[in-house]
Amino acid sequence: MKVLEFALHTIALPLVTPFTTSFSRQTERRVLIIELTAEVGGALVVGWGECGALTEPVYSSEYLDGVLDVTVEHLLPRLAAASAADDLTAESVAGLLSKVVGHRMAKAAIEMAVLDAQLRAAGVSFKNYLGVTRDRVPSGVSVGIQDSIPELLDAVAGYLDEGYQRIKLKIRPGWDIEPVRAVREAHPAVPLQVDANTAYTLADAEHLARLDAFDLLLIEQPLGEEDMRHHALLAQRMTTPMCLDESVVSAASAEDAIEWGAAAIINIKPSRVGGYLEARRIHDVALAHGTPVWCGGMLETGIGRGANAALAGMPGFTITGDISASGRFYKQDITEPFELVDGHILIPDVPGLAAVPSRQRLAEATVETVRIGFP
Repeated sequence: MKVLEFALHTIALPLVTPFTTSFSRQTERRVLIIELTAEVGGALVVGWGECGALTEPVYSSEYLDGVLDVTVEHLLPRLAAASAADDLTAESVAGLLSKVVGHRMAKAAIEMAVLDAQLRAAGVSFKNYLGVTRDRVPSGVSVGIQDSIPELLDAVAGYLDEGYQRIKLKIRPGWDIEPVRAVREAHPAVPLQVDANTAYTLADAEHLARLDAFDLLLIEQPLGEEDMRHHALLAQRMTTPMCLDESVVSAASAEDAIEWGAAAIINIKPSRVGGYLEARRIHDVALAHGTPVWCGGMLETGIGRGANAALAGMPGFTITGDISASGRFYKQDITEPFELVDGHILIPDVPGLAAVPSRQRLAEATVETVRIGFP
């Protein structure tokens, strides 16, 4: 593949409702969309990528402005030689960028755009590239922290009426036991899990163990992202299965988490781990250990949502993920919307990895575009 241009589009999409977690409250999602124009086999092809980084470094150390800087100044220049030799592939991106420490979300967006262009040129869908045989995946929904328990119950009931098959509740100190109790009592048979986004410490173990009474699928990332040892200790004091999100950034860290007893379940977010190819490797490690995985979300546009659906079709994804309908977050996505079909999201089966955005919608949502031409 010979790259002609990378266009880095910063877009702003208002959320349907505010989304509140233990670390932030979002009313708008600013997203970096990468548009890659390349020449493959003498033909022009366009590939799309999406970065999961937020505007502030509150979920991870990466944030939107930092991603733009490292992408322009350090990452894209490292692809130039391979591109000039017409030898750039998605499988080579990670190695070419390996001298830059960290910045997995930025790297993931670049790899995604290259892989999308590569698959489009070959006429291969991401589903077939991964060997997925399913045509749909069950859809769960993440419910943010609400202003009151009655509002929470209304929100959960609404999502269940829409057909969502699993509910995830965001929790934090002061918003945990009673909200979870209320939802469980109102919906005793609904698959239910909670996500703390690193809001607690091991000193809260006795308090967190009270969640065991609610028959939860899992508790996700209750402790700090570097507290893998403490997660293992907490897992010994709870019957609710321990799931790691922020702590798992690679296949190697996934294997450590499993071997050390810190994770009975792993949430795989492709952007967080450096891309879909590393996400597949994490899936393979977990499958080999008999550890279930599920696909988490970063409020993706349709570009990332369709790719997540294909990833979640792999055999190790036995827990319903956060692949919700586009309308859960956006009144108007930049792609054609993904909609619930009997509680499922259909897996795209067309060439490429990502859904193609509408040029008009992309233009309307774009705040800034930076164009990087390649020699």
